[in-house]
Amino acid sequence: MKCFKGATVYVDGEGLKKCTVCFDEKIEKISRCADKNADVIELPDDAIVLPGFIDQHIHGAGGSDGMDGTLDDIAIIAKTVAAEGTTSFLVTTMTQSAENITKAMQAVKVYREADSKEGARVVGVHLEGPFIAAAHKGAQPLEYVKEPDIATFDAYNEASGNAIRIVTLAPEVNGAAELIQHLSKIGVVASIGHTGAKFADIEKAVEMGANNVTHTYNAQTALHHREIGTVGSAMLLDELNCELIADTIHVSVPAMRLLVKNKPLDKLSLITDAMRAKGIPDGVSELGGQTVYVKNGEARLADGTLAGSVLRMNRAVQNMVEKVGVPFTQAVDYATINPARMLKIDDEAGSIKVGKRADFTVLNAQYDVILTVRGGEMIYKA
Repeated sequence: MKCFKGATVYVDGEGLKKCTVCFDEKIEKISRCADKNADVIELPDDAIVLPGFIDQHIHGAGGSDGMDGTLDDIAIIAKTVAAEGTTSFLVTTMTQSAENITKAMQAVKVYREADSKEGARVVGVHLEGPFIAAAHKGAQPLEYVKEPDIATFDAYNEASGNAIRIVTLAPEVNGAAELIQHLSKIGVVASIGHTGAKFADIEKAVEMGANNVTHTYNAQTALHHREIGTVGSAMLLDELNCELIADTIHVSVPAMRLLVKNKPLDKLSLITDAMRAKGIPDGVSELGGQTVYVKNGEARLADGTLAGSVLRMNRAVQNMVEKVGVPFTQAVDYATINPARMLKIDDEAGSIKVGKRADFTVLNAQYDVILTVRGGEMIYKA
């Protein structure tokens, strides 16, 4: 048994409070007093114990990418994101050849079966592409864009060990309606993204079961007063959870404020959408076979197109508080319980509550990660 004794803790349903949290693999007790047999983990006075962050959309980090399709690369990502307080994540793919996507799926399957205890936990896969609109491909390679297809999805899902949790697709493309209905039936999130969809397309997709918007504002139709597009629909329809890259590069601060103002508290999830260059020095990198140039926190293709981010989740939370003006615990919810609900793991993760997994992020007053705990075991210490 371990414990954080007399710490400031964000307790589910109670907010920030001074208390002691005792835990093994799961949280055993939240009280004023520590168990006399518990090993006390000493924390600085300004430390705040939070639920572990959950990143539902991240491609890579530490020089590795989920599309590399190896166990070593997944492990590198898992260990790298632990340093930013992330305890669970989805290995996120991109539009690529069927061979490369299948290889990535198979690697996730084997990695999850091995049940590695190092680094953050791989909850499953976010299949971002190939079922997207060519005109809104962003940094995805055009030659591999494919119409939504149930058989193709099923083959990828089988290769992953049925680990796909989110599929990004363009709802206006031929075949999308059938795939959305299929995903809804089997409990996989249909996420609207890389799309030229208009309000009527989005409304229809929501009726069929779509409930998430991939990196809101980016690679989708903007808000216009005669056609509100994907962005306007994301704000209008409460059924839709909105992903947000809160790096102030992909989305401006006023745009972030606008999204926060228009979404219910439980319908916004912070993501990093990070690529392999996160956690390593600036320079030339790669995304889906395309050369990416990373400088001053921005990752772009040669033509200037944004190519993922190098954002860390602890800094995303900080940006939401210090630049967007969101209350601290609300910003934390965006990175914890909201994605947990989306991934249907909120019964075991996403908040600090007796019986849930002992997944913690401990920050100091500067939002630096002091330590990260996954399932009761320390996976990162500054």
